[in-house]
Amino acid sequence: MTTPRDTDKEPSKSEIRTVVASSIVGTTVEWYDFFLYGIAAGLVFDKLFFPSSDPIVGTLLAFATFAIGFMARPFGGLIFGHIGDRIGRKKTLVATMMIMGVATCLIGLVPTYATIGIAAPILLVVLRLAQGVAIGGEWGGAVLMAVEYAPRGKRGFYGSLPQIGLAIGLMLGTGVFAALNSTLSEAAFLDWGWRIAFMLSAILVVVGLFIRLKVMETPAFRKLETVEEKATVPALELIKSPQSRRNMVLGMGSRWAEGVAFNTWAVFAIAYGTGTLHLSRQTLLLAVMAAAATMIVFIPVFGKVADRYDRRHVFAAGSVILTAAAYPAFVLIGTGDTAVIVITIVLVLGVLYPIVYAPESSLFAELFPTRVRYSGISVVYQLSGIVASGLTPLVLASLLGSASGGLSLIMGYIVAVGAVSTLCALAIRRRDLYTEDRDGRSHPDNAAMSHTPAT
Repeated sequence: MTTPRDTDKEPSKSEIRTVVASSIVGTTVEWYDFFLYGIAAGLVFDKLFFPSSDPIVGTLLAFATFAIGFMARPFGGLIFGHIGDRIGRKKTLVATMMIMGVATCLIGLVPTYATIGIAAPILLVVLRLAQGVAIGGEWGGAVLMAVEYAPRGKRGFYGSLPQIGLAIGLMLGTGVFAALNSTLSEAAFLDWGWRIAFMLSAILVVVGLFIRLKVMETPAFRKLETVEEKATVPALELIKSPQSRRNMVLGMGSRWAEGVAFNTWAVFAIAYGTGTLHLSRQTLLLAVMAAAATMIVFIPVFGKVADRYDRRHVFAAGSVILTAAAYPAFVLIGTGDTAVIVITIVLVLGVLYPIVYAPESSLFAELFPTRVRYSGISVVYQLSGIVASGLTPLVLASLLGSASGGLSLIMGYIVAVGAVSTLCALAIRRRDLYTEDRDGRSHPDNAAMSHTPAT
């Protein structure tokens, strides 16, 4: 039972370190599974689960299951956001990690089409749906654990640390597949080698659960329990509140530039470089891996910057800078010079991208009161992800193939996205989370009053 004394006690440094470790491992598992499935869809699943006389059809079907997981994320955000706002962040995150881990490991055990026929792709789709639903509830809870445990004045820094999981997951997912592909024959890789990558997820999940079970509920939620102000139906409350509706729209608009930037330089750039410019795939993958390593350094740096300066302004500045850097980056990649390509992608993805990605978690957490925060931040991140992330490679590829413009149309799209995100970020009104989380009560006018850096 939560007592007033429990909620008034400041978290120890040891507790905060455990929370941060739990959040980083959680987001690492999330992104490892995400990149793993994407790589496998292009290299393995089309051959083993979607056999067709036309290899293009098989590839499209394999990537369709990848998209299904993306579409399932908003539902996961709603489901686990509701649970997280009702029974707590910790219990919800234990559930999401268990579901995600089991689904990922089972993908590595699914028999092929040649063994069980149509049941193989059906099982793959079901497990991908389970994976997507679980992942949809993971990000919001992981970043809230860090943000709601953060000391006053350090929410930007602590909120940025779970974001490092993106870079670690990208390196692990790409690295594991690259290692297996280079050490095994093609026959062995297709027969059983690829399954190892999915089974390795179990190690991350066990470590994550071990750490996560040691974490206490966040001080903000414990305080909420003492005043009995939990929302009955958080999603309904979000829809009914004019301020929350406004913040959801602004949050999704703000995230547009972040999602487009990542998928432009980590996904589309590889297809553009290999397909249109005929560059080495190995060179481009090396560049993305180097950028991911660089991200690990710069994400916490810009998290600290977001504590010193207004998070909205840091995020908006990042949107402008990423937009301005897009055209020169495409030109430099077009030179075909290996060193120039690697440096360009490292600078854009590894250094500039963290300007928007680092403050994103704390910025979005400040959009909503404690009672609906898990639901609100999950809806903003996962729903916007369908357009901002899921459709970006397809949109850019379609624009590139257009007879009327090609690269100029891509730049027009990126500029439009950057403008929308910048304006939305600047239009966000800040909440004083310190006062709200300390009192355990939502302050209706809180979000409308502050235009100074939040604490």
